[in-house]
Amino acid sequence: MDLTSYVDNLRQELAGVAELGGDEARALAERLAGPLESALRLALLDALTAAAAEITRDLAPGSVELRLRGRQPSFVVTPPPTGPESAGEPEAAEPAVPPATEGEEGTTSRISFRLSEHLKGRIEEAAAREGLSVNAWLVRAATAAVAGTPTARQPQRRAARSGERFTGWAR
Repeated sequence: MDLTSYVDNLRQELAGVAELGGDEARALAERLAGPLESALRLALLDALTAAAAEITRDLAPGSVELRLRGRQPSFVVTPPPTGPESAGEPEAAEPAVPPATEGEEGTTSRISFRLSEHLKGRIEEAAAREGLSVNAWLVRAATAAVAGTPTARQPQRRAARSGERFTGWAR
């Protein structure tokens, strides 16, 4: 997606409004147009990011991701699976991401956190296995964790038999 036409359109609008103010306003608009270009591009990218997040929320378990290559943003769409037979897994009784409950705000927030490279790699692998972006996978995992619902990949815990004790994970 080329943002240049949108930035140029806003620049022309600014010049048109400045024409109404006379020579000083026109000169000021010309001086401001260059520095405003980067701010305009950032504002457009923020709007596109918010739109992608909103669409991802509504499309879950599918996702829409905004990627920036150079100065050009592009969208990567991961559609939701069409059915349980396409994923090769039985249909789950509950959705992986519980729907928003009444009273929750529809706004999104950003959070940054530190994790080991090893864990980051494992998260990327898990997201790729499920055909999700890392962000969509983390949102799904966090939502399931705070809701107390097990995710599809978590093993069900059994009652321990008396006299037997096992620890660790097996694949």
